[in-house]
Amino acid sequence: MTNQKNNKAINIVLWIAQGLLAAMFVMAGIMKATQPLEVLAESLPWVTSTPLGLVRFIGISELLGGLGLLIPTIFRFKPFLTVWAALGLGLVMVFAAVFHASRGEFSNIGMNAVLLGIALFIAWGRSKKAPILAKN
Repeated sequence: MTNQKNNKAINIVLWIAQGLLAAMFVMAGIMKATQPLEVLAESLPWVTSTPLGLVRFIGISELLGGLGLLIPTIFRFKPFLTVWAALGLGLVMVFAAVFHASRGEFSNIGMNAVLLGIALFIAWGRSKKAPILAKN
């Protein structure tokens, strides 16, 4: 009985983590993919010294990764894609941390590390601890 309660609890925590991380990446992705550079530069000063194509690519990657955290598990269609989305977003956070470190923006790396940790927790949880099974 205790094991079943633990699995239910971890499943709930994973859904919360997936929802929060997905919301954050979808919002950030839409912003980077669609807003004019001048507007974007007000909240993200690094975009002024980064090629616009790269900023848009990052935005689209974050948007798709955020959707990938939820859609496959909600519809139980190829739910292993949620694990891959979480790993992909984790990789984006590693690249972001390296990027910020190369620019001396060390205060930004903390958030990258937190988001990396959440993404890895989701990847571990949905692959090992509380996987979602596909519909047959």
